[in-house]
Amino acid sequence: METLGQLTGGVAHDFNNLLQIVMGNLDMLRRHLPDDPPRLRRSADNAFAGAERAATLTQRLLAFARRQPLAPKPVSPNALVAGMSDLLHRTLGEMVTVRTEPADEDWLIEVDDNQLESALLNLSVNARDAMPAGGTLTLAIRNLSLAEPIRGQSEVPAGDHVVIAVSDTGEGMAPDVVARVFEPFFTTKEVGKGTGLGLSMVYGFVKQSGGHIHIASMEGAGTEVRIYLPRLLISRMAAADAAEPKGDRRGGDETILVCEDDEGVRANSVESLRELGYDVLEAGDAREALAVLQGRCGKIDLLFTDVVLPGGMTGSDLAVQARVSCPDLRVLFTTGYARDAIVHHGRLDAGVQLLPKPFAFDDLAVKVREMLDA
Repeated sequence: METLGQLTGGVAHDFNNLLQIVMGNLDMLRRHLPDDPPRLRRSADNAFAGAERAATLTQRLLAFARRQPLAPKPVSPNALVAGMSDLLHRTLGEMVTVRTEPADEDWLIEVDDNQLESALLNLSVNARDAMPAGGTLTLAIRNLSLAEPIRGQSEVPAGDHVVIAVSDTGEGMAPDVVARVFEPFFTTKEVGKGTGLGLSMVYGFVKQSGGHIHIASMEGAGTEVRIYLPRLLISRMAAADAAEPKGDRRGGDETILVCEDDEGVRANSVESLRELGYDVLEAGDAREALAVLQGRCGKIDLLFTDVVLPGGMTGSDLAVQARVSCPDLRVLFTTGYARDAIVHHGRLDAGVQLLPKPFAFDDLAVKVREMLDA
């Protein structure tokens, strides 16, 4: 696991930088291509979709190796699953009936809500594929208080847990298949139909979140995957305060300093921010960024910086030094992969805002606007 994590992390940083250049420029092409001829737009859309699949593959490897940066916050499982209802209906199609069963009492959990949604969507798509003739998918939430730990496939400790169970009425699996389903690149699907990383990604995310996962299946009788996450004891008011503000994509007259050593990534970021209406300054490393900041405190509203920079100073070091003279400076980090600079024990450091590479134009627009409005 450690070796796989190191290998994936080493590849992810450079690979995601390359994908950022590819996806960023394809995104720009798609926004400005004329409607005629339509084959050009189809070609750009197909290329972008392929790049997105490559980005997802890297993300899943990081998730399995428990190296993805998580931003956990208080989450209501009942609300999260209810909010996924429309997405699940659109994704799974008309042949699958989707049922949700909320818990009687809405216990909170502390988790990265975006990653939990992705994990549940992965499990739901797997369930759909196991029901080629249609069937019923059930997402059930249960509260569980254990006086003694659960032994067996997944060691669940004593205490209060929220269980999110995804079950289907599909074909089920033989015991030898169940024993291997969380292995990376293991798949029962045809070649080209799956990477074999979906369930391993879910496994890595759940473990990194301090939870446990169990799968029960029988041939001809369907499958149930149960995710156990520890209950978070926190007030509803505190949970509401912890929720991130929802922004939009309107540009403004603010000034943003972009610090990025990769020329291709920097050019695309600067161009995108200018397209949104911002005044943009740029720097190739931390020392150049500090020189740009000098004498401009109060005139630069946001520092958008890569985490991994040349010259011996990281983006985190840059942020610390910049805030010595500009304490009110907002900082948004971006990276293809950075394990220790802003992420410790699998979680983003407190107060850190991160936009992972590769990011799309809309992701950048919304995140920047959220930070400027916060």
